[in-house]
Amino acid sequence: MSEQDYIIIGSGSAGSAICYRLGEDLKHRILVLEYGKSDIGPLIQMPAALSYPMNMKRYDWGYKAEAEESLDGRALVCPRGKVIGGSSSINGMIYVRGNAGDYDHWQEEGAEGWSYADVLPYFRRMETSHGGEAPWRGTDGPLHITRGPRDNPLHDAFVAASEQAGYQATADYNGYRQEGMGPADMTVYKGRRWSAANAYLRPALKRGNVELRTGVMVDKLLFDGKRCIGVRYRKGNQIIDVMAKKAVILSAGAIGSPAILQRSGIGPAAVLKQAGVEVRADRPGVGANLQDHLEVYFQIACKQPITLYKHLNLVSKAMIGARWLFFKSGLGASNQFESLGFIRSDKHIPYPDIQYHFLPVAIRYDGKAPAEGHGFQLHVGPMRSKSRGSVEIQNAEAATAPKIAFNYLSHPDDMPDFRKALRLTREILQQPAFDPYRAHEIQPGDDVTSDEALDAFIRAHAESAYHPCGTCKMGQESDPMAVVAPDTKVIGFEDLYCADSSLFPRITNGNLNAPSIMTGEKASDHILGKAPLPKANDVPFTHPSWQETQR
Repeated sequence: MSEQDYIIIGSGSAGSAICYRLGEDLKHRILVLEYGKSDIGPLIQMPAALSYPMNMKRYDWGYKAEAEESLDGRALVCPRGKVIGGSSSINGMIYVRGNAGDYDHWQEEGAEGWSYADVLPYFRRMETSHGGEAPWRGTDGPLHITRGPRDNPLHDAFVAASEQAGYQATADYNGYRQEGMGPADMTVYKGRRWSAANAYLRPALKRGNVELRTGVMVDKLLFDGKRCIGVRYRKGNQIIDVMAKKAVILSAGAIGSPAILQRSGIGPAAVLKQAGVEVRADRPGVGANLQDHLEVYFQIACKQPITLYKHLNLVSKAMIGARWLFFKSGLGASNQFESLGFIRSDKHIPYPDIQYHFLPVAIRYDGKAPAEGHGFQLHVGPMRSKSRGSVEIQNAEAATAPKIAFNYLSHPDDMPDFRKALRLTREILQQPAFDPYRAHEIQPGDDVTSDEALDAFIRAHAESAYHPCGTCKMGQESDPMAVVAPDTKVIGFEDLYCADSSLFPRITNGNLNAPSIMTGEKASDHILGKAPLPKANDVPFTHPSWQETQR
């Protein structure tokens, strides 16, 4: 048994940020508990190798969601980082803050103090932006944000095609204007993946007042009445209790955090009883409200041999790897997602609800290219699906994976929204800017045009963008589905906090790594009892004719 001031469960995006900020005061003793092991090695640290770690048992928890009727009975994987740095060590390194409207909606839903004006100062505090738009971006934070070279002509063709379709380019979707197409930000610095471990955890460990324990499986939280006093974990055959003088912070992610709360007796009573767990607090929101982004990708055969396909042979891969190992430069130093953008799907929608990722190669997440050879691809998906799923433990054993049910496309609005996104995408791809490059559609295929054919394509090919969130929703105590208060305390308990993507009331626009880190940054001030950073006065872009026009 040992005693610390703070115990943080999880070394991922939010947990590492919290540990860094709590540890700035050297009098605090902080323990970080992580089941995963080392993140050292080229498969994680080399940006271009991103398809490997999320498909490896060594680095990924290997969760598989329930089979989905709406996806032709397919059961999608749900990769979560089982490694130092959590999912920030296995993700695609795409950096998207989200839209101002996302956070204003959070506040409207009861997350008081989490409006865009409230969170923008934390985004600034956490980042050093290389190439972003002043004064919207941070310049001296731990998290370095860079951009790829975008030297393939297909990147310019993508932006030009969107302009020809009537949309506008944006210089910085993380700055004044999200709406439009432009250069992508990535968590890459000096050619390396700049994960939460590299940005936050390692500098915190160097101070000497932070201890990291790996290989530990958190069993449950320990309580004295309503006060959380510690954590019970297993390491090998040992069961170990560690005590916290000040607080326990749960940052185990959208799957791990609700599962740990449920194993500790906090959750829907029926789920806990079924799992053989004594009910400490009947909280129906724990594990509910699960959200994700679904996407498909258009793959287009390319007339010219200019795509990254020419580098997918063993000799080229070896040369790219060698250059990265020795110089941290070349194709290995980019995630290749160097252009992306956001549009609105219709008039009367105040801010974007469709996201694009552009790649100058046709390739799947598992690294497999189509047999046809040269091609490019455009990922597209709606941002604000109305479907909701759940995470539920199946028994009291920490080693047993919880039941994950996303209920994709279960809301009647979801399929029409997705279908509309595909038609808007095809319109962009058919613009003159792509004429020198565009051959035929590899997928969905030029003949897939009717509602029925598009729906069948979506059901057969839609994939998760790996953005689970919402399972410990932040809100007011009066909301029966809220789990976490706006000060990030778990409602109904003392000295217990939860901060990660699980507390998002609604999924944000784009990839979730940036908002997850911001959540950790802001939570750290709440945990320390500090006044929040002063609100920002910056007014972001809203399309002046959003009520009349779609673009």
